Formats: sequence, C-alpha cells, structure tokens
Amino acid sequence: MTDIALTAAQIAAVHPEEAEIYSFIAGEAITKGQLVYMDSAGKVQVADANDSGHQQAIGIAMDAAPAALETLSVLKRGAVAGFTLTNQAFDDGIYLSDTAGVAADSNGTLTVPIGRITSIPEVGGITKVIYFDFRWRADHA
Repeated sequence: MTDIALTAAQIAAVHPEEAEIYSFIAGEAITKGQLVYMDSAGKVQVADANDSGHQQAIGIAMDAAPAALETLSVLKRGAVAGFTLTNQAFDDGIYLSDTAGVAADSNGTLTVPIGRITSIPEVGGITKVIYFDFRWRADHA
C-alpha cells in the first residue's frame, strides 16, 4: 500500500458545479485534503482504515478546520486535483489508508474503497485526478 501525497493548497474540486459537497462541524482540527468520517455526535473527524470506529470515511475536507467546532466543506462525490499520482495508472482504485486522513492506492487494514484515478484534459495533455465516490452507509470488509 502506497499513501498518496497531496499539496493541501492545491486541493480543489475539478468541476465544483458537478460535485456533491456538504458542510459539517469538525470534531477536531482537520487539514484541507484529509479524509474524514462522521462520529456519533454528528461531527467529522480524521478517518483511518486501521482504527476501529474511524473507518467509515464519508468525504475529503475541501478546506481546513484549525480547531474543533469549526465548519468545513466535505466533498462526497466528484473529481479532485492536488494529488501526486505519478505511480498510479488511470482507472486504478483508491482506498482509505492505515495512515490517518490519507488516501492510498491499495486497501488498508479494512478495505474502504473511496474512488478511482481519472483524467481531465488540459492544454498540452491529460492530468490525473482522483474521482471520489464515498459510499455512505456501506459496510466495509
């Protein structure tokens, strides 16, 4: 399993008008680009594939919450740029990592699929991005 690097300042929805983005209250400090789950109080916290109770990822933070109780935007579905995808191929699956808040190119302790590598056309070529599609209420194994 290889964790996928990101540049928080570059995390952005590729087609925001087509993305599914919701507002949540943070249960802890969250950095832009971290993957989150919803806790029993309805707040979002950093997701982790090997931490019981933190494995049901619901989205990726599209902005930062420097402290608990701040509002942040969470993308459930849509293409997101800002990741280093040099070693991943188009259409590869993306999963929740055993590293807290991070995406990986293979499953962690618990298999939590969260998206796929896709492409967007740009002047002079094609760029890899991640199309996230978090499966709310899914049972992961």
